Amino acid sequence: MKITLKRSVIGRPGYQVRTVHALGLKKIGDSREVSDSPAVRGMVKTVKHLLEVEA
Repeated sequence: MKITLKRSVIGRPGYQVRTVHALGLKKIGDSREVSDSPAVRGMVKTVKHLLEVEA
């Protein structure tokens, strides 16, 4: 599963900032291939409004 950070984490609650960083994303436009596991799906669901997800 490929995820891309599309919106800034500035002004977001701390748990959302930490989730984005735990997914390995730092700046807008950063992309990463992540495994499709239940744990990762939960993290993506938490910050879905900041990400673009491709299957």
